[in-house]
Amino acid sequence: MRKIRKAAVAAVLAGVMMAGSVQMAPVLADGGGNGAKVWDRPGPMSPVLHPGSVNGAGMVQAPLDAIDGAIEKGMAEKTLPGAVVLVAKNGHIVKNDAYGYSALYTDDKFTKMEDPVAMTEETIFDLASISKIFTTTAAMKLYERGAFNLDDPVARYLPEFADNGKEAVTIRQLMTHTSGFTAWVPLHSQGKTREDRIDIALRYPLANPPGTTYTYSDLNMITLGTIVERLSGKRLDRFIKDEITGPLGMKDTMYNPPASLKHRIAATEYQPEIGRGLVWGSVHDENAWSLDGVAGHAGVFSTATDLAKFAHMFLNDGRYGGKRILKPETVRLLEENQIPDFPGNDHGLGWELNQGWYMDALADDNTAGHTGYTGTSIVVSKKNQTIAILLTNRVHPSRNTISLNAIRRAVAQSVADAIPAPLPKKETMWFSGYGDKMERDLQFNVEKGASRISFQSWHRLEDGSDFGRVEASADGVNWTEIMAPLTGNGGEVKRMTAELPANSQFVRFRYATDATVNGRGWYVGRVQADGKDIKPIQDTEGWKLRGY
Repeated sequence: MRKIRKAAVAAVLAGVMMAGSVQMAPVLADGGGNGAKVWDRPGPMSPVLHPGSVNGAGMVQAPLDAIDGAIEKGMAEKTLPGAVVLVAKNGHIVKNDAYGYSALYTDDKFTKMEDPVAMTEETIFDLASISKIFTTTAAMKLYERGAFNLDDPVARYLPEFADNGKEAVTIRQLMTHTSGFTAWVPLHSQGKTREDRIDIALRYPLANPPGTTYTYSDLNMITLGTIVERLSGKRLDRFIKDEITGPLGMKDTMYNPPASLKHRIAATEYQPEIGRGLVWGSVHDENAWSLDGVAGHAGVFSTATDLAKFAHMFLNDGRYGGKRILKPETVRLLEENQIPDFPGNDHGLGWELNQGWYMDALADDNTAGHTGYTGTSIVVSKKNQTIAILLTNRVHPSRNTISLNAIRRAVAQSVADAIPAPLPKKETMWFSGYGDKMERDLQFNVEKGASRISFQSWHRLEDGSDFGRVEASADGVNWTEIMAPLTGNGGEVKRMTAELPANSQFVRFRYATDATVNGRGWYVGRVQADGKDIKPIQDTEGWKLRGY
């Protein structure tokens, strides 16, 4: 299918595509009145973030409202005590809402506080592993100054790293989690000082030869953070403030927030086993805590609005307003897949790419993001100039709760659904909807003797896992597939034509999904048999007419 799709794109550019009995031609579209602000064509972007309207961003309100229900359901099920959700497109902040509580429990038995603290849009969260993209951004500032090359051995800058056969590990491999390190080491139970524990991390042996496996490992980013410190002469927190968060005006982003801000900070886990009690105002991650709260893998605290500035800088190719943080070519390095040999683990430098398990319908080769163990997520869609941020304290009061991933998916899916598909001007099309393990049929009657079916089609489906199929039948029981299944990225709206087997009386469009991840869906419109419009049978099984 991959080769067929590439050939199809080339032929469409020439005007008409033919694949056996199937013909396809592009259809001009404008997203149902949204002008250029449709999927993959977002229109102009503001140099800075600002409060904006849904209409001004070229989005649709109802899907954004659906996020509220997903968060409220999660709170009712005790998956999380509270959250902040921020959505921005083209620089327009279209949603910035707080839910529930930032501090609700006193222990891991869910004993409620006498005076719980309500979540607000200004709540400061422990970002956990989202800190990693701050570390790689800091490292790339030094890269721009010629301090190192990506394929330099780490040991050139940290001689002790060469211990235990790690001489060949490169800086790029640290950033892409292909160094060979094991996933995690309990540094907090070893050594006595920050310096002791960093030394243990640097000297730790590999689990695999460098470059042979992808293993997401905190040790990679602890090491990278140490490179930043050695080459800059500053501790990581100071370098990031001086070079990134300060210039961006991220006033609520920091390591080790002061006690005076505790009332604004989301509480995390009750950790009596290591003598911490309720963690509230200091870093949740035990290793980062043992590294004095400043580490390459965790430790950054921030608000949704501050984090959105950081994301918008990437959308603007390294600039935010009048401040240039990174060069455009550096941003491309951070956002391009560096490890094509590990499909499914697409990774830029620090950023994760195309991870449908939390990006859902926003997932794409050019969509970057990261999650954090405390219950945080950021998704940045370059093609749609869209930012989706979900910040929660789901480990409050215990990490042993329901997985947050279903809510992460729901938020990302709703944000994607709010971006209009590029439908033909002033027309509606049948939309497949979303769902896991779903088979949803849109069925039509055709006159006996009809020889050809034609229809308009647009799809963004999970490549190789979810499919759109077109089938014909003479009796409504036995079905024959009449064209190659649709999957992946279908490009622009196309008019497709397929030959019907003899005696066909029924045609159906069948949308089938696997157990996880939905793309933006499948749209079908203006269905004709031998040039005559036909209408679907009354029961459309969940397919809905849409103008976006």
